[in-house]
Amino acid sequence: MDFYAEELISHYEHPHNKGVISNSDSKFHEYNPTCGDDITIYLKIKNDIIEDVKFDGNGCSISIASASMLTDFVKGKKLSEIEKMDFKTLKELINIDPGPARLKCATLSLKTLKGAVFLYEHKPMDQNTKNM
Repeated sequence: MDFYAEELISHYEHPHNKGVISNSDSKFHEYNPTCGDDITIYLKIKNDIIEDVKFDGNGCSISIASASMLTDFVKGKKLSEIEKMDFKTLKELINIDPGPARLKCATLSLKTLKGAVFLYEHKPMDQNTKNM
């Protein structure tokens, strides 16, 4: 089995940062009606840096693994860095191309993360994020 596929399966079976931050500074929820993926991201922010991040919800293997890998990656990042993230960033992070059929599954956590950042900053969601 390919190393990247093994890593993805590992993150699905044992997701990192799964849970709730009860006193979060921002939380955002997204749902993918195509396959039923349902994710909420919780952020703890200090000085415009992500101090802690958790996600909760249910979804397919790509959706949950992407959320696990993404939440590991963004700890300690500036909010401005999160705003600039796009599908290319996520694709490099998860090391697979989900293809058009699973694109929404892979990007759901990034869309939700960016939604939480925009909400915290009192900014509207940009069009690229809306279209994820």
